[in-house]
Amino acid sequence: MGERQGPLAGIRIVEIDAIGPVPLAAMLLADMGADIVRIARPSSAGAGAWDDVGGDVLHRSRDVAYLNLKDEGDRDALLRLIDRADALIEGYRPGVMERLGLGPEVCLARNPRLVFGRMTGWGQSGPLALRAGHDINYLAITGALHAMGDGEGPPPVPLNLVGDYGGGAMFLVAGLLAAILSAQRTGQGQVVDACITDGVPALMSLFYAWEPKGLWQDAPASNLLDGAAPFYRCYRCADGRDVAVGCLEPQFFAQMIKGLGLEDRGYRQNDRADWPRMQADFAAAFAARTRDEWAALFAETDACVSPVLSMAEAPLHPHNQARGSFIRRGGIAQPAPAPQMSGTPPSVTENGERAISDAIAAWGGA
Repeated sequence: MGERQGPLAGIRIVEIDAIGPVPLAAMLLADMGADIVRIARPSSAGAGAWDDVGGDVLHRSRDVAYLNLKDEGDRDALLRLIDRADALIEGYRPGVMERLGLGPEVCLARNPRLVFGRMTGWGQSGPLALRAGHDINYLAITGALHAMGDGEGPPPVPLNLVGDYGGGAMFLVAGLLAAILSAQRTGQGQVVDACITDGVPALMSLFYAWEPKGLWQDAPASNLLDGAAPFYRCYRCADGRDVAVGCLEPQFFAQMIKGLGLEDRGYRQNDRADWPRMQADFAAAFAARTRDEWAALFAETDACVSPVLSMAEAPLHPHNQARGSFIRRGGIAQPAPAPQMSGTPPSVTENGERAISDAIAAWGGA
């Protein structure tokens, strides 16, 4: 792969191949310059673009080595790589790494400065720790899923952005980097137990702070930010596409109703009794023009009205193009590395296969 560039250049991480939050966390770290070797099962060799769900996007910027972790020789080779690593990340159920002889006690005994990152839905402990689950199950016990939807039926099935990626991958990355900084200062590594059912409640902190103060009702579609407010929701336009409205502040609200031609209606923005009338008026107004007509009308204002773009449209938006928010690799659009940094910018690099012996040698082993 060559010498890595970016703010994490020089950091060496072993990634035990997984689905869900682990490949996204590794992608973010690799984009920022970490030298990551992804350890995959030999049966996945040559799987191509659908390589264990990660594909060319989630598996970018790092090489893969194929090992059978039930084979003693392959396992010993991996341990020699771990000896030279700053961190390891894995997403097995609790106890699997221990049964393979690769648990934290073994790895930290060999490499005391190692950060052992563990990513699960339920966590390493607790009555659900060994149960199966997916994003929607983890969200269900955090209060987050209940807060979503219109309140007229069951919660909608969300994308796995809140659980897997928000409450999972982002907390794994934050915990891993904090522990690496600690290990560099103290020489002592530690286990990072990143758990979606811990991370999502942390993301819900604002609403748990508001609720006892009477600023948030524990019911969907009842609050300022959950679709109840007519000035913070989406509306369907004449062409069947949608706009997003987010004019919370009164000065922005005033610009929005002016653009809709409704400034003479005498709305009391924060009077909930007036919200049904507002919503009906706004819905009728937006339905009179196409999404792009409304986008053009509000483009130069602070009305906080934006077109709801599809995945195909998003890379073509002028703002995203100006910031380089998307890149093209292999003929397909994909998210660019983020966040942007002035001194050591992240970048996407080519990936491929790497023999475990080559990885050990590159990391200073014999």
